[in-house]
Amino acid sequence: MTDTMLRVPDMSCGHCKAAVERELNKVSGVERASADVANGVVEVSYDERRVTTGQLEDAIEAAGYRVAG
Repeated sequence: MTDTMLRVPDMSCGHCKAAVERELNKVSGVERASADVANGVVEVSYDERRVTTGQLEDAIEAAGYRVAG
């Protein structure tokens, strides 16, 4: 299992947090996603053999948010 932190600065409320976590948790291979709105980050635990960081970023973008580099 791998842990990564992605910057998602556009989150501003509980709805944002829920939307990002929901999309990430739909990705096969994601064990846990936890968004921190105040700090603009999402911590994700995932199986690196089943999912790439690109797929994680795509899920966040599908929720309507951008990942900052």
